[in-house]
Amino acid sequence: MTGNPPGSPLRVGLIGYGLAGSVFHAPLIGATEGLALDTVVTSNPDRQQQARAEFPDVRTVAGPDELFARAAELDLVVIASPNKTHVPLAKRALEAGLPVVVDKPVAGTAAEARELAALAEERGLLLSVFQNRRWDNDFLTLRKLLAEDALGDVWRFESRFERWRPKPKGGWRESGDPAEIGGLLYDLGSHVVDQALVLFGPATHVYAESVVRRAGAEADDDTFIAITHANGVRSHLYVSSTAARLGPRFRVLGSKAGYVKHGLDPQEAALREGKRPGPGWGEEDESLWGRVGAGESPTTGGGHVEATVAGDYPAYYAAVAKALREDGPNPVGVREAAAALDVLEAARESARDGLVVTL
Repeated sequence: MTGNPPGSPLRVGLIGYGLAGSVFHAPLIGATEGLALDTVVTSNPDRQQQARAEFPDVRTVAGPDELFARAAELDLVVIASPNKTHVPLAKRALEAGLPVVVDKPVAGTAAEARELAALAEERGLLLSVFQNRRWDNDFLTLRKLLAEDALGDVWRFESRFERWRPKPKGGWRESGDPAEIGGLLYDLGSHVVDQALVLFGPATHVYAESVVRRAGAEADDDTFIAITHANGVRSHLYVSSTAARLGPRFRVLGSKAGYVKHGLDPQEAALREGKRPGPGWGEEDESLWGRVGAGESPTTGGGHVEATVAGDYPAYYAAVAKALREDGPNPVGVREAAAALDVLEAARESARDGLVVTL
């Protein structure tokens, strides 16, 4: 799938060097055997300087035209630019014959995502979505518990991605312009919905409440999504910038036992601090481990402590490299992302009209 000599790393072009590009993608690409960060696209001189300081061999260019002019010298394009650019840039990359990784949300609508999927399939190219929180520590731990049938039949899955940010930061992520695809529903909501669908399968009904709480804010900053899955599981998903007291990250209730876990996976904080994958990566202090039990509150010592599986964001790009080198599976297919967008679109409709939406 690449014109590179055997054994040489795949050359990666990264579009965007803001939060997503500089904190998540570039460090993970740099830490992945078989990948080499070749070019960073950003028009911001400070970010260009930052990229060169962190990756001395990288080229920096001001716009995607310069990158696509060198398409024959690249093996993969990663799109970490603002949400509204994801679809047009992914199309350009695929039409240039390049495999693509797109940050979430891959598109503003499920229809656009499926159009991209069809184009990638027509061209025989990898198109993958960076749903990194499938490799969060709590998510991996819950998957382990489900595989062991430790909870029995799951009845309700509660997932919270809450923050306390009483003052808006501004920028496109908080813009009220629909073209920007901002707001928490499509930002953090992309993560919690994706996790729910991976864990418990397709959605049949969606109900949502979505509001703007903060003075000066334009986009939703406090949103609740309820999903009824085809297998009967109910997912209750909360994303908020206005949570003065944070709830548990997961509370999962089953016929045998429940699992409660507080605190966010440590990998994002580590990457923001400049740490890089290595020994002990993704491990969490034992004081933050969750508990499994029945009949008591975790705060009173009911049940038992459940060791948290180490988070593993590097596994995503390792899988991308394997998909390109060895025709391995796509770690996150675009049609999976489209199913999550079906739910997000239904949630937006439900919140607007006050109705339960049937999928």
